[in-house]
Amino acid sequence: MARLVDILLVDDFAPWRDQLRSVLSTRPQWNIVGEACDGREAIEKASEMQPDIILLDIGMRSMNGIEAAKIIYQRCPKSKILFLTQEADSDVRDAAMRAGAAGYLLKTNTGNELLGAIAAAISNS
Repeated sequence: MARLVDILLVDDFAPWRDQLRSVLSTRPQWNIVGEACDGREAIEKASEMQPDIILLDIGMRSMNGIEAAKIIYQRCPKSKILFLTQEADSDVRDAAMRAGAAGYLLKTNTGNELLGAIAAAISNS
């Protein structure tokens, strides 16, 4: 039996989180343990829950995902951060990867790439 994987969803747009929940529900071993709508809440919930995977947006109010990722990486070293963003800029992508990301996906490619990216991050644990 596959081990249960805990996932935290972080995005300021609730309909997007709903869509992610729908996609992830196709994998019963992937358990959404919480949601956050900004960077500060993401740090709080990640620190408390210590999820295996954090799906993190970059452009959010109060604290962007890259800044949040730097803190989350320190507090949750076993968590894998996958950025899901609209930011196609290579400098932003590089900054996200330097912040400790296990992956960087454009939201437009989520349907094709998300499940595989999560599976790859889990297998590299």
